[in-house]
Amino acid sequence: MAGTRGYVNRRLHSLLGVLPIGIFLLVHLTVNYFAVRGPEAFNSASEFMESLPYLFVMEVFIIYLPLLFHAIYGVYIAFTAKSNLSSFGYFRNWMFMLQRITGIITLIFIAWHVWETRIAMMFGWAELNYQLMEGILTEPFFFWFYIVGVISTTFHFANGLWSFCVSWGITVSPRSQLIMTYASIVVFVAISYVGVRTLIQFAYGM
Repeated sequence: MAGTRGYVNRRLHSLLGVLPIGIFLLVHLTVNYFAVRGPEAFNSASEFMESLPYLFVMEVFIIYLPLLFHAIYGVYIAFTAKSNLSSFGYFRNWMFMLQRITGIITLIFIAWHVWETRIAMMFGWAELNYQLMEGILTEPFFFWFYIVGVISTTFHFANGLWSFCVSWGITVSPRSQLIMTYASIVVFVAISYVGVRTLIQFAYGM
């Protein structure tokens, strides 16, 4: 029974990392990318997202609860799962190790980002707009903190796509898994560019 529960939890953990958390990540990066068009474009995109009906309900059930389960079970995996890295050093063992490391970094980054934005808005400490992010990212420490956080998040998502496809039987053969490896690299590079380019815009206006 315990083995079955663990199997179900791992598949659910993998699924939630792609749907809905992964979809939200892509939407969030896309909305933020409007910053490269200037403050007005970013503020308009943010205002549109904030004006969506039932926003609080959607955030709770589509973002926060799935993210909470994914984070808690991910931490459990990170500190209990074992790899053969020291013995074999296979590429996938390295990817598994990096998945665990970036998972912890991503959790810390998201917690801080939510505190600086959503929590600050909730208590009336700040307004979510271009000026808020500009003020945060013009500080060198936080600029590099966000760089590391964004790259960790995009890697965790992109590499997680490979694990998701294997866990759910989408890529079974070695060839299909190799193709998915290359596809996940492309996804990682593409969305990392979007995220980092946005941070540079906020920090340097370029």
